[in-house]
Amino acid sequence: MEGVDHLAHERSKAQFDVDELKIVWAGSRHEFEVSDRIARLVASDPVFRKDNRTMLARKDLFKNTLRKAAHAWKRIIELRLTEEEAKKLRFFVDEPAYTDLHWGMFVPAIQGQGTDEQQAKWLPLAYKMQIIGCYAQTELGHGSNVQGLETTATFDPQADEFIINSPTLTSSKWWPGGLGKISTHAVVYARLITDGQDHGVHGFIVQLRSLEDHLPLPGITVGDIGMKFGSGAYNSMDNGVLRFDHVRIPRDQMLMRVSQVTREGKYMQSNVPRQLVYGTMVFVRKAIVLDASCALSRAVCIATRYSAVRRQFGSQKDGVETQVIDYKTQQHRLFPLLASAYAFRFVGEWLSWLYTDVTQRLQAKDFSTLPEAHACTAGLKSLTTSATADGIEECRKLCGGHGYLSSSGLPELFAVYVPACTYEGDNVVLLLQVARFLMKTVSQLVSGKKPVGTTSYLGRVEHLMQSQPNVHKAEDWLQPSVMVEVFEARATRMSVACAQNLRKFPNQEDGFAELSADLIEAAVAHCQLIVVSKFIEKLQQDIPGKGVKEQMQSLCYIYALSLIHKHLGDFVATGCITPKQASLANEQLRSLYTKVRPNAVALVDAFNYTDHYLSSVLGRYDGNVYQNLYDEAWKDPLNESVVPDGYQEYVRPLLKQQLRNARL
Repeated sequence: MEGVDHLAHERSKAQFDVDELKIVWAGSRHEFEVSDRIARLVASDPVFRKDNRTMLARKDLFKNTLRKAAHAWKRIIELRLTEEEAKKLRFFVDEPAYTDLHWGMFVPAIQGQGTDEQQAKWLPLAYKMQIIGCYAQTELGHGSNVQGLETTATFDPQADEFIINSPTLTSSKWWPGGLGKISTHAVVYARLITDGQDHGVHGFIVQLRSLEDHLPLPGITVGDIGMKFGSGAYNSMDNGVLRFDHVRIPRDQMLMRVSQVTREGKYMQSNVPRQLVYGTMVFVRKAIVLDASCALSRAVCIATRYSAVRRQFGSQKDGVETQVIDYKTQQHRLFPLLASAYAFRFVGEWLSWLYTDVTQRLQAKDFSTLPEAHACTAGLKSLTTSATADGIEECRKLCGGHGYLSSSGLPELFAVYVPACTYEGDNVVLLLQVARFLMKTVSQLVSGKKPVGTTSYLGRVEHLMQSQPNVHKAEDWLQPSVMVEVFEARATRMSVACAQNLRKFPNQEDGFAELSADLIEAAVAHCQLIVVSKFIEKLQQDIPGKGVKEQMQSLCYIYALSLIHKHLGDFVATGCITPKQASLANEQLRSLYTKVRPNAVALVDAFNYTDHYLSSVLGRYDGNVYQNLYDEAWKDPLNESVVPDGYQEYVRPLLKQQLRNARL
């Protein structure tokens, strides 16, 4: 059976050039070639095997992660990989590790907030991994509310030092990845206190462990916070707890690019604008949106392939049961997720452009687009991570009972992914920030202030408050202008309704608290409009390859129409569409499912994931699911002995009814 492609028949039905779509998905031919080469390099290296992760005890799992991280670094050095290639290698190793925080948070924090001198001192050490860093912000008592952090950094002018201290139990740093067991240094966020005055939260570079024997330095208590949700999953990461007992650091270890403390203890702002910090935030959130498209596409790839392999019911005619993917119920749950993976990919690409644009403006001291860019990335981070976490779980259910097995890859993927809904901004809190920005934008319309960027549609508020789509038959929904306008009208009407309701409150903050659930719905409507309109903009570009653009168009309309179906209450209650138009939307959605069906397996092949990266028996490229499920079961440690450990003590006496004298 090995070497047989059980999905060959499915692949032969594709109506488009899969290799060309692989390039669209990757972003460019160069991106595709680098990813493909590095993915294969990782997949063929036995040190990077993953199929035993769920069977390892926590200590073994963690040690194995350290081995992989060291081996990855060795390969990066030996093969002289570029920064781009090294990043891809870590991505395809696909195991949460301290290196994620070192490269993803510690290094960027110093790049973004350190002075030139500080960068010259610390970055060469970090780049060579002669020090290993993490990002110690979140505390036991505060996460999203960064202003509420309790750790203090008090300046002592006599010694020219800061004293870092944890005054309360809740001020313990709690959650930072890489902190528990490995990091030698951390960027620690603490309240800066000079001369009895609190200047708010600032970043400090603090050494935690000796570079000789790795023991914690005096005054530092540090450890791991324990097992987390899911078996292997995120448990390969040493999320940590950290307490400071009056730990002293030199004054020049405060990150001083934006604000400084002088030798005399005077607090001052530098001439570098504070807004630069937001550039980093846009960068991190853009990466999170692209990660969402990766995680969701992985789950969809597994569920799509398995839905084509799995057959159940319907064998009256020829004795052959129906492929699960042919059931409309399966398509109605699966295809919108397939479409979402592509939608998030393209909005992530657009965010990369936005990041470049914002960075150039910041360098030219133009801050005009910052609030909008900030709101937009916050909203898209929230929208895509929530949809992806829910989507992975839905894919698990779409795989029936076998999706519950660890070997399906889906429980692990879900458990690894779900923290994204909380880190870098809790998803509900972020949507409330977006809502604040929308309310401000609406309130400024009266004064004639023109909204910019993703909110510019609000400048056409009079038109959008009464526009009706020109939809009389199902196909009318396939017009880009109609689709965008319907989403614009819904977002506008929901924002305006919230703004009108807010005005009824004498105190705005009371209004905001009371209406927060409505405000979140308005924020979601705004963010979904962004994703739909960026997908449609992508389709206006020149897209090469036979049939590729047609497939992307189908997915784009599936994404948009499935949102209309899901949020029908919004669209009908605000009068954006009539009940008749709603049923036409549904009809159009069904015919799009039929159109996508023969291409489904090829559309997930375009993600170009190796079997190693997917790590799923159900999602194998060759579709040889059952033989491998069967073989996989025998590898479980429980099957190492035929008679289990514990039989003699606890089962045999029970069977022989001799429990009276047995000591339990």
